[in-house]
Amino acid sequence: MLVDVDDLLDAYTARSPDPAVPAQRVSFGTSGHRGSALDTTFNEDHIVAVVEAVRRYRVDRGIDGPLFLGIDTHALSAPAKRTALEVLGAAGVDVMVAPETGPDGGFTPTPAVSHAILGYNRGRRSGLADGIIVTPSHNPPRDGGIKYNPPHGGPAGTDATRWIEAEANAVLEAGVETVRRISVDRALALDTTHTHDYLTAYVDDLGAAVDFDAVREAGVVLGVDPLGGAGVHYWHRIAERWGLDLTAVDTTLDPTFRFMSLDKDGVIRMDPSSPDAMQRLLGLRDSFDVAFACDTDYDRHGIVTREGGLMPSNDYLAVAVWYLFQNRPDWGEGLRVGKTLVTSGMVDRVARSLGRGSYEVPVGFKWFVDGLVDGSLGFVGEESAGATFLRRDGTPWTTDKDGIVACLLAAEILARTGDDPARVYASLAERFGRPTYKRLSAPATAEQKRRLKSLDADDLELREIGGQPIETVLTHAPGNGAPIGGLKITTADAWCALRPSGTEDIYKIYVESFLGPDHVDRIAAEVEGIVGEILSPGSRPLREAP
Repeated sequence: MLVDVDDLLDAYTARSPDPAVPAQRVSFGTSGHRGSALDTTFNEDHIVAVVEAVRRYRVDRGIDGPLFLGIDTHALSAPAKRTALEVLGAAGVDVMVAPETGPDGGFTPTPAVSHAILGYNRGRRSGLADGIIVTPSHNPPRDGGIKYNPPHGGPAGTDATRWIEAEANAVLEAGVETVRRISVDRALALDTTHTHDYLTAYVDDLGAAVDFDAVREAGVVLGVDPLGGAGVHYWHRIAERWGLDLTAVDTTLDPTFRFMSLDKDGVIRMDPSSPDAMQRLLGLRDSFDVAFACDTDYDRHGIVTREGGLMPSNDYLAVAVWYLFQNRPDWGEGLRVGKTLVTSGMVDRVARSLGRGSYEVPVGFKWFVDGLVDGSLGFVGEESAGATFLRRDGTPWTTDKDGIVACLLAAEILARTGDDPARVYASLAERFGRPTYKRLSAPATAEQKRRLKSLDADDLELREIGGQPIETVLTHAPGNGAPIGGLKITTADAWCALRPSGTEDIYKIYVESFLGPDHVDRIAAEVEGIVGEILSPGSRPLREAP
């Protein structure tokens, strides 16, 4: 089951992508370009091309401040960082990197990069900073990934990613030897390469987002499983700086991630929202008042309670909304709740009860950035366990997903309410109903994904689903009017959504109902039949997604 790290690293430099092969080209999905060196989809040439494309984008957009460069603990991240430094150093770009001999081991969580960009740009009108983060998120150990965060600090929008993707593929077609590079040793010695203490800057500012006085005074006992990720060394500093009773159960760093339990589909995946992947922390839950974990780049969260075990991410998002909008007195009255179209309807019901509107957008955290920057969104979240929220004074904290503050918020909720998040959710379910949520996936070719992405309401001759009249068929998000890349159907008590994946050769179906699991299964079966008609011949049965 374990990846051969030596083979993986050899493949990074030895294999060269063929731009005539679609699968080997640069492809930016919802979170950058991802792939594996073993499949010739994440190799040195890809990084040269992407980083050169980012350099050109900076010139085109007049971005001339420092570039914050961060990496996670996947095996391919370190060599990709070296390649990036070779290209950026040759171009004279000021680069900010964590010191490899520092307390963070040279690793940088995604939220720490976003926090650094926002901190540097605060009050500036020129010389703005941006960032590159080398990470495939929670994906398996054989994978690599790279994404770009513009000066707003969050994930790049569609216009930027399309520009960078096209330019990167043009570099591949022309040959990466056309890109100027210097050795990594020369790059590290340049005056334009700077060490930056991401850890201290981020940890020392955490009190602006989380009420640590309440956690400390309540004596909450906390546990964390770092899952061998980029923030593995952050937790000790957080506990020390803010006086918390917090134990990291295992600080092992191993690029094979052999300490993980297998995910539902038998794959090693560092997903804190998966009960199968979180078996180690679940086995220790009785030792802590509340415990948590983050994925490899620390932009996702998983919350474990003594009674409830691992909370479904949708449940925790609803609890966070309920708590934050009642315990942040300096937040404005007009703030709304940001959610993706496939996030639980419980979030909407809680928001409405608090007099707050929902701002519903397509899948992708990039759609929340503007609302976080201008302070119109107090909390934003997506069903895949990504979230962030404003500082306690109502100003931006991060504009990318932040697993660390989402985890620490669970401690604040327990300290201030006396109930852990699972018990809070139980009380919300009694009041608003208890939804059943299911996500399904199945393989799909590029052509099948294209057909699903281009669906519109007229393609469905339906008046009801699951025995209920259809209220809306959405192809554009009601929050910002952006295309969904699929569609969403709603009824009085349920909804379902269909969309092709932006990064994998699959399509996904999401179903939620407040009428119980049988109703969810009925809707799922009906949607599966609809998809089969659209894709046949060649459609394959759905399976529950990991």
